[in-house]
Amino acid sequence: MTERLNPEQMSPVLRAALMRGLTSRRALVTGALGLGATAALTACGSEGTATSTASGSASKTAAAAQDMSDTEKVVNWSNWTQYIDVSEDEKTRPTLDAFTKDTGITVNYTVLPENELRDKVTQDVATQAGQYDVATVGAYEVPIWAKNGWLHEVGGYASKDPAFDMADILKPMVQSLSGPDGNLYAIPFYGESSMLMYRKDVMAAKGITVPERPTWQEVADIAAKVDGAEPGMKGICLRGLPGWGEMFAPLTTVVNTFGGTWFTKDWKAQVNSPEFTQAVKFYADLIKAHGEAGASQAGFSECLNALSQGKVAMWYDATSAAGSLEDPSISKAAGKIGYAYAPVVKTKTSGWLWTWAWAMPKTTKKADPASKFMLWASGKEYEKLVGEKLGWSRVPAGKRASTYEIPQYKTAAAAFGDITLKSIQGAQPTDPGVQPRPTVGVQFVGVPEFADLGTKVSQQISAVLAGNGTVDQALADGQKLAETVASKYAGK
Repeated sequence: MTERLNPEQMSPVLRAALMRGLTSRRALVTGALGLGATAALTACGSEGTATSTASGSASKTAAAAQDMSDTEKVVNWSNWTQYIDVSEDEKTRPTLDAFTKDTGITVNYTVLPENELRDKVTQDVATQAGQYDVATVGAYEVPIWAKNGWLHEVGGYASKDPAFDMADILKPMVQSLSGPDGNLYAIPFYGESSMLMYRKDVMAAKGITVPERPTWQEVADIAAKVDGAEPGMKGICLRGLPGWGEMFAPLTTVVNTFGGTWFTKDWKAQVNSPEFTQAVKFYADLIKAHGEAGASQAGFSECLNALSQGKVAMWYDATSAAGSLEDPSISKAAGKIGYAYAPVVKTKTSGWLWTWAWAMPKTTKKADPASKFMLWASGKEYEKLVGEKLGWSRVPAGKRASTYEIPQYKTAAAAFGDITLKSIQGAQPTDPGVQPRPTVGVQFVGVPEFADLGTKVSQQISAVLAGNGTVDQALADGQKLAETVASKYAGK
């Protein structure tokens, strides 16, 4: 029978945010950011039905009982625009209705802020609580969780479905979501690198030409010139919200290109090294001088809102933000945004590599139904549905080569499509800086301890942004934490 789960009740603020489409791409389940705006990393369930984290049980309908055997599913995702577009909303989000109509499967979901999503999904999967049938996870978690035996292998499902066209998935995405055994353990929903986004009209009014491949010093100089260019407008927005996947996503790329690293190849901690320190001071000083108000609590969603609503002139962040920035229904700056490659200092490139993906915890008892949802939500027909129903700029791109050949998408993404694709293809996950690394990863270190390490160090740097403490002290404390992590791996 088909079960329908009751979605977790949302607060008025979150509901309003979701309706505006201002959600964070990095959130998956319950939260209140936008396209990154406070969404959380959670999961989605398919076939039969999905259960919400709030209710945990599904209500059965008479009609459903005729269709399928008992099913309980949980689907979690972030409140980023791309994930919210999957949600069912009779007026603006018809996508899930289409899936239910075609399969008889009703999906119920929960939306959370990114940090909360990460915590809830990690706890559920690690303890094998079995609350989720499909979870939204990132490139950082998948290899680690696959090694621990926490996830279902999903490459078999993808390969057996000709319509899904596994060969069309970009190789960096496949590599990011494969386990140590070479098998695929998650299906990419969308992929991204990072880039600089800026107001073309503001730059033109100031007589400024933004280089296609700028240096960080050039970005800082431009931020100073456009600070105050319009009433209430600041020069740049950079994430200051604590979290290894919030602040340290962009900040680690800055560290990389300044010549720093969290650890050397032989696991020597480098958090208070001259290069790491210089990068963090540069980042903090730029925010303090020309950054957004309330920077210590600004993440992806807040910066997306700031640029789209004319509160800042520039923003360095995920390439996936472009679709929302170019959507006139949620962005006042649509058509006014220019795009450049991630700023550099000592490296040729510095863009990160990331994908949010669908994964099945080993605990699910509905693997076949769940796989149907995953393949649908990452398939070509879903992209077509989003393009036709919600607008081609909203397509969750960055995972399929064919997406960049769709005429309508090429037109909609003319300003940012080429830079996005080349940034993804040019990312260097095995060689992101000036020295060898102990693990794979551009904006993260691929060990379980990094989530706690990165978050704790980010909390201290966020405090500095709020006017408490110094960068030197924050990194001195961070060095001690990093040395503890390094001691677990050095010499092994």
